[in-house]
Amino acid sequence: MEIYELTLKEILKLLKSEKISSYELTKIYLDRIKRYDKKLHGFITIREIALKEARQKDIQRKKGIRKPLFGVPIAVKDNFVTDNIRTTAADLVLDDYKGQYNSTAVQRLLDAGAIIIGKTNLDCWGHGSSGEHTVYGVPNNPYAYGRVTGGSSSGSGASVAARFIPIATGSDTGGSNRQPGSYCNVVGLKPTYGRVSRYGIIAMASSTDSIGHLTRTIWDSAYVLKITAGKDPYDATTGASTVPDYIKLLEKPYKARIGIPKEYFDGLDKGIDTSVRKALKILENKGHQLIEISLPHAKYAYPIYCVTVFSEISSNLNRYDGIRYGNGRDKFQDEPRRRIMIGTHSLSTGYADKYYKQAAKGRTLLIKDYNQAFEKVDLIAAAVFPFPPFKHKEREIDPLKMYLSDVLTVTANLTGTPGISVPIEFVNGLPNGLHLIAPHFMEERIFRVGLDVENEFEMYKVSPKLEE
Repeated sequence: MEIYELTLKEILKLLKSEKISSYELTKIYLDRIKRYDKKLHGFITIREIALKEARQKDIQRKKGIRKPLFGVPIAVKDNFVTDNIRTTAADLVLDDYKGQYNSTAVQRLLDAGAIIIGKTNLDCWGHGSSGEHTVYGVPNNPYAYGRVTGGSSSGSGASVAARFIPIATGSDTGGSNRQPGSYCNVVGLKPTYGRVSRYGIIAMASSTDSIGHLTRTIWDSAYVLKITAGKDPYDATTGASTVPDYIKLLEKPYKARIGIPKEYFDGLDKGIDTSVRKALKILENKGHQLIEISLPHAKYAYPIYCVTVFSEISSNLNRYDGIRYGNGRDKFQDEPRRRIMIGTHSLSTGYADKYYKQAAKGRTLLIKDYNQAFEKVDLIAAAVFPFPPFKHKEREIDPLKMYLSDVLTVTANLTGTPGISVPIEFVNGLPNGLHLIAPHFMEERIFRVGLDVENEFEMYKVSPKLEE
């Protein structure tokens, strides 16, 4: 097996035994990126200096230094601020901006010994679910060139799937880690809101942004979350609860009561529906209990999300005036302009009561639905996307049709609950994922059940055929 095909768990074993050096590993990944990324468009910035940093890690390892990710190359979504490394958010407004500090999540990965190999592509400012809203080349789905990767963590999903890197960070505001997870045949994690610090992440919507990552396997995802999660003095919204040892918890047997919301299966593509139900049946055969539940306000989730998030977008993007840093507002792309206009209208005098405050009330009802559901079940399961990966530009002319891509993922953000996309069988040759959602700060539940799914399908072993 080629080195780039290895999972993080396997890489850590090789580095620990010194059967491979960090320099050799980093060079393998950089060479692969140079060979294939011109067409894939997974990265915005590539750091050649990572080779020098890797060599330094090898010298330090000889001296006995050991850390959880010591010498492991990683990629960082380009809306994570990085010290003296270009951070663009995939929009020309920040085309030449370099941060003066590291976001907390990045700093914790660096403190664990990781090496940043580059910054990944995304829908600009995180605004999108396809990866098409970027000025740096639309990412191709590694398993189906010409089709979308899911977004907004499109470059992160594509790069992990393409075996460019074992770990890539991602932010999830309405599905932005889980969607590329599903479409790119990787594990996409959205932790509980506040489980991982938002400090140093270019904000999209402050009340729904969740900071996670994309990996090849459940074990890898659990391992990384243990590193990034936890209280941060720079972010008052981070939870104070103790971060468990997810790896140890993975080893314990667990049988869950899994809620199947009937509302989440209305209007699904036939192939997606069949695939998800097959995965659920497998879980039932493994001893998990399937329970039909209802989320009566689910049909209102997307309009609630649009009003809430677009309003917060209009507020957060207000700071980008071209005076203190970055370029002028004339550089904003069409999608952020659209969202700024809708959000500003929702917050304007005479309309805030009609839209924003009503959305806040509706959000409370969604939280109540989830709380009541979790009194009966341990997890909720559904599809991630209602349809398979679509072709580039297929939904571009109809923004509303594009927005509806998020219909199955936004509620976890509005309620603050953790969710994960776990790869299951392909549908008509295209990747697909099972969506698992747990109560607040119960990520170990989605890891445990997700592992059962992964052990059955073993989709992480299915490699894409890349084009040069």
